Order: sequence, then C-alpha cells, then structure tokens
Amino acid sequence: MEKKACYGILDKVFPYGKEGLRAVPSGCLGCPERLSCLKTAIGTKKGLAMRSENLKRIPATGILDRIKRWSQKKELSRLSYEKRKNDH
Repeated sequence: MEKKACYGILDKVFPYGKEGLRAVPSGCLGCPERLSCLKTAIGTKKGLAMRSENLKRIPATGILDRIKRWSQKKELSRLSYEKRKNDH
C-alpha cells in the first residue's frame, strides 16, 4: 500500500492549532495509517525537537520527576545523535 504524501510530516499530521497547541487534524482521524504516521513524525528531527521542548515545559516537582526528565532527555539526545549520524 502506497503511503500518502503527508505521511510522517510533523507539520501536516500534528500541526499547531488556533490556540497554539498541536493537534491531529480531523482529516487524519479516519486514516488507517494514523498511528504509524504520527510515530514516524515524532521520530523525525523536528519531532525530537518538539519532544525536547515539551520536556522543558513540564515542571519537575520532586527527585523522581527530575530523574525521569533526565532519563527522557538522555533518550532524546541519543535518538537525535543517531538521526544526525545516519543523515551524514
């Protein structure tokens, strides 16, 4: 099955809405490829940057939250590094 032209493009499948928040467009809700498309989109360079920005906005209230955030930042950093390495 051939993928649509919008497949995995973050700004097409998870664009900013009127309130400045990202949301899945109504046209994507019935698509059978929706979940794999969104996973692909958040795995791109732009998607990893978005995830990193989201981590910065979430307050860390205790030591466990700080450890979880640190772990997530390390994972995003590793994924970004692999993405850059594979692009060259």
